[in-house]
Amino acid sequence: MEDYAPLLEEILKQEQELQFSRFTNGTAIELGNAILEKATRMGKQIVVDIRKNGQVLFHAKMDETGLNNDRWIARKANVVNHFGHCSYYMNVLYKSWNTTIQDNAFVDPMEYAAEGGCFPLLIRGVGPIGTISVSGLSGEEDHGMIVSVLEQFLKSNQP
Repeated sequence: MEDYAPLLEEILKQEQELQFSRFTNGTAIELGNAILEKATRMGKQIVVDIRKNGQVLFHAKMDETGLNNDRWIARKANVVNHFGHCSYYMNVLYKSWNTTIQDNAFVDPMEYAAEGGCFPLLIRGVGPIGTISVSGLSGEEDHGMIVSVLEQFLKSNQP
């Protein structure tokens, strides 16, 4: 049986470290564009969605993406909003329990997807205020795209 503990710890550490001191609409635009720029450099086609307090602040779709990507974003964001952790954490957690989110949490699979690609928008000392989502790659790659850009973005833009 695979040991998921190190990966779960790593994801929780990312949630602890990748927090903003403040987040404005302008921050959403800068961050969304940074994610798109990375995807372009990598030759990847994605959708990026950033929401604060339920309000869409940034939503962009690259060529070769469609409505299905929007649906994935909505389902992954529902997981983050419901459980308070990134969707990849919930994916790995349920794998470690040898179950699924639908069987364990009794949620509608058409509304919830415990798959990587949605990260809580966290304000240090406040908590979650929204979501940062990517769709278009594998769940692990969607998560990695968000985390890698967040690490660089926070290093460059936060006091």
